[in-house]
Amino acid sequence: MNRLLTRHHRSIFYFSWLLLSLWQAAYTELQDDEAYYWVYSLFPAWGYFDHPPLIAIIIKAGYSIFQNELGIRLVPLLMNLATILLLEKLAGKEKPTLFYTIVLSLAIMQIAGFMAAPDIPLIFFTAVFFWVYKKFLHTSSFGYTLLLGLVMSALMYSKYHGVLIILFIFLSNPKLLFRPAFLIAVGIATIFFLPHLFWQYQHDYVSFKYHLIESNVNQYKFSYTTEYIGGQILMAGPIAGVILIPAALWYRNNQKDKPARALQFTLVGFYIFFFISSFRGRVEANWTAPVLVPLVILAYYFIKERKNWEKALYITLPISLIVIILLRIAMVVDILPMETMKERFHSWKGWPEQMKKETQGLPVIWNNSYQRASKYWFYTGQTTHSLNWYQGRKNNYNYWPVETQLLQQPVYNLDIYNTERFPKNMSTPIGIIGYRYDSSFISFSTIQFITQERSMVSAAGKELEIHASLKMDPAHRSALQNMKKENFSMRLGIFQKNKWVKDILLNITPTQLANTRNVLIRATHQLDKGKYFMRIALQAGTYPASHNSEKISLEIQ
Repeated sequence: MNRLLTRHHRSIFYFSWLLLSLWQAAYTELQDDEAYYWVYSLFPAWGYFDHPPLIAIIIKAGYSIFQNELGIRLVPLLMNLATILLLEKLAGKEKPTLFYTIVLSLAIMQIAGFMAAPDIPLIFFTAVFFWVYKKFLHTSSFGYTLLLGLVMSALMYSKYHGVLIILFIFLSNPKLLFRPAFLIAVGIATIFFLPHLFWQYQHDYVSFKYHLIESNVNQYKFSYTTEYIGGQILMAGPIAGVILIPAALWYRNNQKDKPARALQFTLVGFYIFFFISSFRGRVEANWTAPVLVPLVILAYYFIKERKNWEKALYITLPISLIVIILLRIAMVVDILPMETMKERFHSWKGWPEQMKKETQGLPVIWNNSYQRASKYWFYTGQTTHSLNWYQGRKNNYNYWPVETQLLQQPVYNLDIYNTERFPKNMSTPIGIIGYRYDSSFISFSTIQFITQERSMVSAAGKELEIHASLKMDPAHRSALQNMKKENFSMRLGIFQKNKWVKDILLNITPTQLANTRNVLIRATHQLDKGKYFMRIALQAGTYPASHNSEKISLEIQ
C-alpha cells in the first residue's frame, strides 16, 4: 500500500479530487448566483450588468453536455482541478506532501471550487497568467507574447478584478513598460477585450457605473473592516489560515526573482486594496479570490524550509479535513440542524414542480428577486422574470427581453412578501409563497426616461423641472395606450445616502405618456436642505414600481 502511494501519489490525489468534485457538483443544490449565471447563458452577450461574459460561456459549454447541476458546474470544476495542477507546477514538486496539505487545508478550493461562479475562471487564469509570465520573462517569442495577451484578456473577461492582477504585475516590474513584447501583449489583450468595451458603450457603461459608483457605498461601520480581516483568514483556511497567510507574507526572495516578486506584489496588493475598500462599504470575502494563487505558492516556498512551520501545518490538517468533509456532506445531505444550511442547500426540492402544476406551466413573474426567479426557472423550466423595485438595485433582468416577450400574456405572479395580498399561497422551505393569475401581464421596466439633467440645484420649496426623452418599444407604447388610468402611476423617488426618503406622485396618464416622445416633469418637493438623488419610476397595477431612469443628483440649498 505504501509503495502504491509512493509511486502514484499524484494520480491518486488528482483523481480523488476529480471524483469528489463530480459527486459534489452533481448532488449539491444549485446556488442563487449559479442559477442567475445559468440564465446569463440563455441570453448570450458580450457583457452583463454584473459581470463580463466568460462565466456564461463556460456554463453554456457544460450545460450542452449535461442539462442539470453537473452540466452547469462541469467546466468550472475542471478549471479548479487544472488550477491545482498549475499551482504545483509553479511551486515545484520537491515536497508533494506539503503541497497537498496546503491545498487540502483551503476549504474554499473544495467546498466552492466546483461551483459555477466567476471567481473560478478568475483563479484559473490567474494561475495560467503567472505560468505564462514566468515563461515570457525568459523569452520574447511571439508565441508567449500572444499567449500573455490572450490570458490578460481572459482575466478581464472572467471578472473585472482581473485588471488588478495585471496592475500589480506591472508595479512589481515597471521595466516591462520598456519591453516592446509586453506592450504588444497589452495591445493584444485590449483588442480581444474590445467587444466587451463596445457592449459597455452601447449600454452606457452600466457595469462600470454600478461597480465603481453605485455598488456597496454605505456609511462606514467598523465591522466592515473586522469582517474583511476575519474573512481573509477563513478564506485561507479556515484553520490553517493563521499559518498560511503569515508564511506567504514573510517569504523573502531574491530581488532578481521577478516571478516571485510578482506573486508578492499581487498578494499584498489585493489585501491592501480591499482593506482600503472596506472603509467604503462591505467587502465580500471572495473578492480577493485570486490571492489563493500567490498564497499557496509563497506559503509553500516559506514553509518547505522551516520544519516547525511544516509540522504545525500537518497538525492542523486533520481538524481542517474534518470540518471540510462535514461541510461537503452537509451540502448534499441535510444533516446539520442549522437554518442557514437548510435555506442555502436544501430548500428547492419538490415544491417547484408542485408550483409548476399550480401555475399551469405558464410564465412566472417574481417580485424583486433575481435569485428566486433564476432558481425557479432552472428547477421548473418555466420562463421566469424578476420585476426589480426602483428602491433596490438593478440586475440583468432589467436588460433581458423577457418582459417584452411576456407583455400582455397570461402569467402567474409570485412573492414571499405581503402574501396576504394574494388569493392563493403555498407553504415551502423558502417560506409562504403567495401567487395569483394575471390574464394580461403589463410592466414598464424597459421604458427609460433619458433626462437632460443629470444633476440639479434647487431652492427649498421651488418646483423641479426635469426634461426627458422617452426610450420605448412599440409593444410598451401599445400597452400604455390600452391601459386604464387607475391601474397606472408615475412617481419621482427621492433618496438620500442610498435610503429612500419619499415619493412624489406625478400627474401623468398612461395615454399621455404613450403619445409623446419628450416629457416635461414638474414636481413640488418640499425637501429640507441637503444632497439627494432622484429616480423616475412607473408602476402597473400591483406589480413593483420599476427603474425607469438613471440617478439624477439633487441639491437643495
